[in-house]
Amino acid sequence: MNLFKKFFSPYIGLPRDIYFLFLARVINSMGNFVFPLMTMLLTDKLKMSPKAAGEFISLAAASYIPGSILGGKLADKYGRKSIFVFCQTIAGLFILACAFIDKTMIPWFVILFGVLNGAAQPINSAMVTDLTNKENRKQTFSLIYLGINVGFAVGPLIAGFLYINYFNLIFIGNAVAIFLSVFFIWYFVREPEIKHDELDEMERPKEGNTFKVLFERKELLYFALISSIFAFSYAQVNFSTTIQLKDVYGENAARFMSIINSINATVVITFTTIIIHITRKNKAILNITIAGIFFAIGFGIQYFFVSFYPYILSTFIWTLGEILHATNSGVYIADHTPASHRGRFNSLMSIVQGLGHGISPLIMGRFIQKYGVRNVWPLIFILSSAASIFMYLLSKYDKKENLGKKEGAAI
Repeated sequence: MNLFKKFFSPYIGLPRDIYFLFLARVINSMGNFVFPLMTMLLTDKLKMSPKAAGEFISLAAASYIPGSILGGKLADKYGRKSIFVFCQTIAGLFILACAFIDKTMIPWFVILFGVLNGAAQPINSAMVTDLTNKENRKQTFSLIYLGINVGFAVGPLIAGFLYINYFNLIFIGNAVAIFLSVFFIWYFVREPEIKHDELDEMERPKEGNTFKVLFERKELLYFALISSIFAFSYAQVNFSTTIQLKDVYGENAARFMSIINSINATVVITFTTIIIHITRKNKAILNITIAGIFFAIGFGIQYFFVSFYPYILSTFIWTLGEILHATNSGVYIADHTPASHRGRFNSLMSIVQGLGHGISPLIMGRFIQKYGVRNVWPLIFILSSAASIFMYLLSKYDKKENLGKKEGAAI
């Protein structure tokens, strides 16, 4: 009982709405069947080459951009909840349609789904920020992240089974999960009300257009650019790793990828609270710097793999990096974003960071075609290590900027 209480103690006393957002994330992630298997769908069911599959996945990732821009703008103007519910509902309808159309049309409907889902993501982040403060924000982002991975611990195993035996149910199950999560948010989560007098200097509303305000917060722009390198590296989980396993195991690679995704989720569920406790006194940006080191090691060692079992160790290592990045990235962005621009800033941050994830399959598909999948991993080791160094330098810049602002305020 004491161990149970200690495990969940960081999450006690959070706003009621956060627990329903957590539940919605669990349900949504449990039914997130389609995207983890997109590489398999394109290369196996549609017989695309790694290069062609990479181009299509990059196009699907790019579809988030227009949706994200529109979603962030509308959320700041008309409110978070109503826009979120609308976008996710239409996204669910697009993914449901994939169960009933010709297989060659599925990638195009997934792209349409990406536009609407892209609109919903920055709104969700803005909603979480609105419902929290600096004191409980790290615990809240940690809990939401935990919810995503509670779902992912089960979802990929179901998806791997359905892919081989009941392919169309992948899309139906994904849509049902989206509709259920939308219901919980629509019915149980209130529209956030921002109390401006309780905000600190960095979060107070600002006048001016998005880019004017953003360029006054250069550290946020630098942060997003460096994070895009981490996203580029992390994209290899569902792309280069899938291709590497498919070269060895053929169609059964879908099951092995499901195992990797479930191990990833299990490590997150088991270790997130422990890591939050160990690193609780660190600045968010320092924890993200450490995350880059775990990415470099976890992905870099895949160069040496010739059987499946070492992937378990690799997954454990890069998952530690994922935990540190995911639980601290949102905190850093929230702490540096004015309340008046949260939807738009979260939109821009996700676009810039997502750029790395989006172009990764495009670039690595061509790279694999020319140099082979094994040579991906030394490159990813170098990129992750470099990004970690850049993030450390940004922490020094950030500290200097904040010190200058405090001295200016004192004068």
